[in-house]
Amino acid sequence: MEQYSRITKIIGDDNLKKLKSAKVLIVGLGGVGGNALEIIARSGISNIAIADFDVFEESNLNRQILCLKNSITKKKVEVAKERILAINPNCNLTIIDDKINEEVLNKYKINVNYIIDACDDVKAKVSLIKYAINNNMKIISCCGTGNRLNPESLKVSNIWETDYDPLARKLRYELRKNAINYKLPVVISKEKPSIKTKGFVGSMAMVPNAAGILLASYVINDILNSN
Repeated sequence: MEQYSRITKIIGDDNLKKLKSAKVLIVGLGGVGGNALEIIARSGISNIAIADFDVFEESNLNRQILCLKNSITKKKVEVAKERILAINPNCNLTIIDDKINEEVLNKYKINVNYIIDACDDVKAKVSLIKYAINNNMKIISCCGTGNRLNPESLKVSNIWETDYDPLARKLRYELRKNAINYKLPVVISKEKPSIKTKGFVGSMAMVPNAAGILLASYVINDILNSN
């Protein structure tokens, strides 16, 4: 298929089949999740679930790849759906227009190989981790990307080996409280956040979008390396 001809030049036909048959859930369609979705959809993965309950706001235009002027006030999942199907009309797509928690996950009976957690809600993150563990699914999460300017400081680590990240600190606390010792792979930044306005998180396009690419790259390469 011409659409994937450049991909098969690198990974071959059999590995493209692996990607096409893989099932991935992406939670959070903002600056991080939107770019993760873009890479996942363009890489041949054809079974995708997306989850977000929010709408686009004008302040999203500075960094979120899914957000255009005509996206303002529209549901993120609906804009994402239109974009995915414009890339791959044959994509098997599941839409979750809801706030993620254990009840919602059980309601939709999500069955995937991989979960990409790109949300910023700690309770939702814990629910996703529990769901993944209980259902033998793989998961990778993104920690904080706000108040940072250097995408070169991003790396993949695990949740128990992070610094300078308030979101990671809160997540570790909740995991301990729930007696979860899982070595969760995470995309983190080694850059100390620059706080300019108390109580307000600033963000530019570089770091969240690069984090989304790292999340997608980790998942794609893990799928390719699986038996």
